[in-house]
Amino acid sequence: MSKISSFDIERYKKYRLDNKIKPGTINRDLAALSHLLNKAVEWKWLDHKPCHIKRLKEDKGRIIYLTTEQIKKLIDAAKQDECPYIYPFIVIGLETAMRRMEILSIKLEDICLEKQVIYIPKAKAGAREQPITEHLTQFLKYYIENSATNQAWLFPSKRSASQHIMNIEKQFRRVVARAGLNPKEVVRHTLRHTAITHLVQAGIDLPTVHLSGSPMRLR
Repeated sequence: MSKISSFDIERYKKYRLDNKIKPGTINRDLAALSHLLNKAVEWKWLDHKPCHIKRLKEDKGRIIYLTTEQIKKLIDAAKQDECPYIYPFIVIGLETAMRRMEILSIKLEDICLEKQVIYIPKAKAGAREQPITEHLTQFLKYYIENSATNQAWLFPSKRSASQHIMNIEKQFRRVVARAGLNPKEVVRHTLRHTAITHLVQAGIDLPTVHLSGSPMRLR
């Protein structure tokens, strides 16, 4: 860690930008690295922080995360929507920070209420178990108990070749607008950023958030 230089950081940023990675994503990586280096100094593994980490400018037109009040408005709007799947999609996203396809690809057999985890066989970084809160456990229990006979997916679709919903963009934008928010500013990935941000604000360190995907508790 002591050999990481400011030049290394700038080279890393250029490499990621050249590979079409968005500034916001790169900044999350830099934030995690900065946190680790600060911890190394705090634990006296390093005498000082070896490099200066300057973050990239992000598009200010997009809301990175939702406030508690905005979360409530979004959930209330989702409850009233004609699509039966948008409400659980949003709740799961806000409580777990799971990605869109991780949520839409949930199989009922991969939800373990006893262990309070959702098994994700095809996560971005490999298979993992996603911890869930007691609140989400009870929430999912209702859907499992009321599922159709022989239903395999949490979000089933007979019109999809995969047998589960693949796209929920239209419904999400409709609910965002109904909540009084701007669909151009609040996108599906905002749910993930919201969950992670609220975890950090609650005192969970970034490495724990990124490595375990720990859930937040909705109020």
